[in-house]
Amino acid sequence: LQLLRQSQPDIIAITGDLIDSRRTDVETAARFVEQAVQIAPVYYVTGNHEWAVGGVPALKEILTANGVTVLSNQFVPLERNGDTIVLAGIDDPNGYADQKTPEELAAEVYAACGDPFWILLAHRNNRFARQYSLLGADLVCSGHAHGGIVRLPGTDGLFSHDLDLFPSYTAGLYEENGSVLFVTRGLGNSGPSFRVFNRPEIAVLTLRRAEG
Repeated sequence: LQLLRQSQPDIIAITGDLIDSRRTDVETAARFVEQAVQIAPVYYVTGNHEWAVGGVPALKEILTANGVTVLSNQFVPLERNGDTIVLAGIDDPNGYADQKTPEELAAEVYAACGDPFWILLAHRNNRFARQYSLLGADLVCSGHAHGGIVRLPGTDGLFSHDLDLFPSYTAGLYEENGSVLFVTRGLGNSGPSFRVFNRPEIAVLTLRRAEG
């Protein structure tokens, strides 16, 4: 919270796994967002851990009651000085089997807004290349990878969240199919592991209008 205040953000985006299936602490999450919304508007999408814990509808109600905008396969306009960008968010694939697909959400964005600059909050970094980059979002913000857990020189991390060796799309910026992905290393660990050369982070992204 102190780092967020120092950063003076326009919005705060939580890209899932606000709670951990190994140590569920909804009360701490609620206390955090209660103070975070006093710093800037907070937007949230679910990660796989929330669905592993269960009780996602109740968690969403708690977050909403504390002033968080929960984006459950939805989008909202963000306006400033006469300009508008679109912020969309999808529930984790571990969610309900009949939930709206990312493709259906993207179609709704274009139907309602034409061809806007839009940002997609989507927890799973490893779906970017084959799915999320094809939706047309200008920027996708994800988590899930924990930075590759152990980061060695010349690698994008040693382990994925599934313990696959040498994963990609684990931290920082990537580009595929005209879409840019940013993956945060996040604040927590994945299972009973420790980080090496992979400091936890609160990432600050600054959008700049292109010249011309």
